[in-house]
Amino acid sequence: MQIIISCFSLGFGVKITDLYMRFNMSSVHRDMLLEGGSALDAAIAALLCTSLVNPQSMGLGGGSIFTIMDKTGKVKIISSRETVPKDVRVDLLNKCPKTTPLAPGSHWIGVPGELRGYERAHQLYGKLPWAKLFEPSIKLAREGFPMPDYLTYFLQEKLIKMLINGTELCELFYKDKTPRDTLKFPQLAETMETIAKEGADAFYTGKIAKDLIQDVQQRNGVLSLEDLSTFQVRVSDAWSVQLGEYKMHFPPPPAGGAILSFILKLMHGFGLSPASNQGDQKTLTLHRFLEAVKFANGQKHNLKDPYFDSRDFIKHIKALITDGSTHNASYYNITPSVDRFGTTHVSVMAADGSAVSVTSTINQMFGSTVYSPKTGIILNNELADFCGRAVSVTPGEQPPSSMAPTILQSQERTLVIGGSGGSYITTAMALSIMNHLWFGMNLDKSITEKIVYVDSSNKVKFEDGYNEAMKALGHHVTKNIYPFLNVVNGISKEGQCISAVSDARKRGESAGY
Repeated sequence: MQIIISCFSLGFGVKITDLYMRFNMSSVHRDMLLEGGSALDAAIAALLCTSLVNPQSMGLGGGSIFTIMDKTGKVKIISSRETVPKDVRVDLLNKCPKTTPLAPGSHWIGVPGELRGYERAHQLYGKLPWAKLFEPSIKLAREGFPMPDYLTYFLQEKLIKMLINGTELCELFYKDKTPRDTLKFPQLAETMETIAKEGADAFYTGKIAKDLIQDVQQRNGVLSLEDLSTFQVRVSDAWSVQLGEYKMHFPPPPAGGAILSFILKLMHGFGLSPASNQGDQKTLTLHRFLEAVKFANGQKHNLKDPYFDSRDFIKHIKALITDGSTHNASYYNITPSVDRFGTTHVSVMAADGSAVSVTSTINQMFGSTVYSPKTGIILNNELADFCGRAVSVTPGEQPPSSMAPTILQSQERTLVIGGSGGSYITTAMALSIMNHLWFGMNLDKSITEKIVYVDSSNKVKFEDGYNEAMKALGHHVTKNIYPFLNVVNGISKEGQCISAVSDARKRGESAGY
């Protein structure tokens, strides 16, 4: 097996079957490679397809972050994360939700960067023609496909019904107040076809731009043609840290890789091994992990400041972790904020050793819930990510994020990994990486193991029941009222052996040849 694709999202990577076709998302992306495409070509095709079967999680109205390793091992970051519009409301943060995790409304829409990110990445790493990447998704959007089970589940939830009720999304996803059996996106198919022929400029300066802005402004949004035409993709070297024999590559702030690396560097300092996950040592390791995550929560307001990644700071924080007890929020310098959930992730590895780890989002479920009828695009609510993390917003600024598409390398092994689920991403990815690199688990077991989540108020939530020992140590263990929304997927290569895992929590699938 030479190339593997692993893809999923909050919505999930799904095998779709109806009377007319058997459509496997991962297989579509694999086919791009079989036709001579690069890992990047496959990743873009995957994202376009995922935007249809997981429209609640990502799409052309959002933004993405690529971590890309070429065949020489050099790693670059391409960030097209949404930015603050020039006419953003000065009182925006006064409207941050206080009692709900959701923030619908046109005032939360950030400038969509998704397609500019695809364009730049394709210019640098693509092999197939741009239009080729769109063909499967245009066909799927136009012909339709069975409503994914996981999307149906959410559409039946009271919170989501309340969110969508009264919006133009109702007609798109419901018929007679129940989820549709078949999804079709004819207007989005037309939009994709135009972009395939004319390039990303059609979205940012052409007729699509004009139609999109007209729809948004009619719904009281401040997004403008100038915002679209002046959007800039950020291309940079990856940030890298050493974790023992592994070098970890991830996007710089305001993405979440710095927080993830902070947790992993702390835990690596405890000399983890398979024995650390057995017997009494397992309880101690879990306690230390929860403490590390609490300190990480306390550093989220420093996402613009690289200081907390320094060796001296890591050593200082490690000394503050006490094995026999936990502490109150002020000990970790925590200011409670709203937890987030959403996003999609795709991992791809090609035969030449190149790899892509990419996370994409419209932020929360169905983003802003603002739908553009002329273009078929659902707009993000990315500006809500500033809530609880900033005192002001500046035009052109990217909001902070938990997204952390990551590649780890040693002399013997490469791990391409990422996650979706908003705030759940960090702990889920950290545990999966620890399981695989340090506890000796294979990739499948590493990802399918039960996880624990520490929320923004330092409350501990276990995926299935809870650990009495953690409660006895003073951790505030609570019942999780929602299903765990994290999903991690990855590809591990050791010598000629390659394994790929798409998280079964959202019925993801992998494919290869």
